[in-house]
Amino acid sequence: MRELLEYLARLLVEAPDDVRVEQFEEDDGTVILELAVASEDYGRIIGRGGRTANALRTVVKAAAVKEDRRVLVDIVD
Repeated sequence: MRELLEYLARLLVEAPDDVRVEQFEEDDGTVILELAVASEDYGRIIGRGGRTANALRTVVKAAAVKEDRRVLVDIVD
């Protein structure tokens, strides 16, 4: 899931080398993925009205279902 999010984010941004994904796991087994990109690329990741961000979350959650996991995607500064 982490690799998928990183791959998709790198395709969307101008500075793919600045894409960072941190993975954390909570006590209940939920996986949290924190996505960070260069400051000028946040608009590309979020998209108009949050559409791109929601699409990224949907794809990653669909991949998580195959692994029977719960995942949250956070976009951080």
